[in-house]
Amino acid sequence: MPTPSTSDAAAVTTASSPLPAAFRGRLAWAIAAAVVLLIGYVDLWRGGETLAPILLVLGYCVLIPVAILKR
Repeated sequence: MPTPSTSDAAAVTTASSPLPAAFRGRLAWAIAAAVVLLIGYVDLWRGGETLAPILLVLGYCVLIPVAILKR
């Protein structure tokens, strides 16, 4: 039985990822934005007056635009 060449092994490792590399980067930023927004809303619900607005502004004004514009 022939052994796979290095190009075959590289093709297998790159084909094993279901998402393109560009989308994975955008997805990571979107997940970070969702987590920051969730923490901000939870803090706001608990009565936070300092941390909640900072997290919500960070999520909406920084992380979401980065997730959209990231190449």
